[in-house]
Amino acid sequence: MSDETKHPLTEEPEAAGLDKGLNYMQDSIDAFLEKTGVDAVYGPPVKDGDALVIPMAEVVSTAGWGLGYSGGMTMPGAQLDNTDGLGGGGGGYGFSRPVAVIISTPEGVRVEPVVDVTKIGLAALTVFGFMFSMMARIRRGKIS
Repeated sequence: MSDETKHPLTEEPEAAGLDKGLNYMQDSIDAFLEKTGVDAVYGPPVKDGDALVIPMAEVVSTAGWGLGYSGGMTMPGAQLDNTDGLGGGGGGYGFSRPVAVIISTPEGVRVEPVVDVTKIGLAALTVFGFMFSMMARIRRGKIS
């Protein structure tokens, strides 16, 4: 089939444009995973006398990416440049919080949890709020 009779929507997009976009996505994913790797979970060891203390954290993260590519296509006889278009975007969120410390001494190794008082307080307020609202509904006779 000659170029003049080839339908413009059946042309294959150029591989170079797709490779560029996929490389960009891979670089972004690699950078994101680097931030949430083992170094984010285990902190640097701290020596305190005979004890070696290693902090541990919980790391939570989420991310999403999108990519679009359009190979430039021209209709036969059109006066448009044959250009490519590539676009994409992404975003993510992450946080960490301390959960425990590993303590290594000549007597042995133990893991001590870190108590998150704020999380316990918020959970207690939520439970008491739920209990209060349920008791109020029961008193009014609105629960079946």
